[in-house]
Amino acid sequence: MKNCEYRQIEPQGLGTPNAAPPPPAGANDADTRAKRRRKWEVFPGKNRFYCDGRIMVARQSGVLPLTLGLIVLTSCLFFVFDCPFLVEHVTSCIPAIGGALFAFVIISLLQTSFRDPGILPRATADEAAYTEKQIDDSASSSYRPPPRTLEVIINQQVVKLKYCFTCKMFRPPRTSHCSLCDNCVERFDHHCPWVGNCVGKRNYRFFYAFIVSLSFLTAFIFGCVTTHLTLRSQGGKGLITAVQESPPSCTALELIVCFFSVWSILGLSGFHTYLVASNLTTNEDIKGSWSGNSGVQNTVNPYSYNNIFANCCAVLCAPLPPSLIDRRGFLPTQESPPAAQPQVELPVFVGKSDLTVV
Repeated sequence: MKNCEYRQIEPQGLGTPNAAPPPPAGANDADTRAKRRRKWEVFPGKNRFYCDGRIMVARQSGVLPLTLGLIVLTSCLFFVFDCPFLVEHVTSCIPAIGGALFAFVIISLLQTSFRDPGILPRATADEAAYTEKQIDDSASSSYRPPPRTLEVIINQQVVKLKYCFTCKMFRPPRTSHCSLCDNCVERFDHHCPWVGNCVGKRNYRFFYAFIVSLSFLTAFIFGCVTTHLTLRSQGGKGLITAVQESPPSCTALELIVCFFSVWSILGLSGFHTYLVASNLTTNEDIKGSWSGNSGVQNTVNPYSYNNIFANCCAVLCAPLPPSLIDRRGFLPTQESPPAAQPQVELPVFVGKSDLTVV
């Protein structure tokens, strides 16, 4: 499936505004650069930015430190209290395996949390006015509200595009507006409080890698702790004695955290594996967009290749699209109204086959 490309039209490309007056002679370039502001400083969504806009997270990201804390604390207890005994009695490869899984989990989590999930830039004032004018012209009568949906055909399947009143544009296919982040996210899956970010087109593969690797890490630690207690309980010793010989509070904490985490994480990994194999999103699965639960009969998923391997490659191995919001770009120093009405075209959506607007 070819990726859809959307480009925000810059204000200088909308017309032929009057040229800004040149700076006075002898002006200091350093002072001019210092006065310029970056786009992340006036970003309209509910996001927080760090490191001069290089890192962005959701404003409600209070659960992310808890996620990091549980992973780091459980892993540290495992490396400190279980690994020395297992290296002596089982194999010296256990710390290497655990360290590799731990590093992969942390990297995947940070990539998911701090990356732009696929936010679409909001329409400019000229683009919004042009779209509203088209909507008003398409109204059939004066007493009926203007239509706020467009119908497109993707792979012989009718897909409705809804108008976003916040972003002032028709949402591209598979795009939804997140109420927590106040952004339209391309290929929106869901908003995950555990990673402190939306999960969309640009970070879904990292989210999937995170939950799958976390499943392996949790199961690995749970198995190693169980093996540790089993070996200590041999030789006529009971399980209670084995727990008392090892640091009791640490061992109990590891067992409790891993026992309750492994089942939920394994279930989540299995659910998203099903979504990847079907080329679905959590949002589409919950709404039943292609299962007939949405009220439309004889619907099929137009984005599926009807092949598990092809769907997995399309979701996890397709080229990663660039960020469209240009959060570290500079704001224009001076904006002037365009001299002519901009000719803004609606984005073209390309699916597996030719797409026709109805």
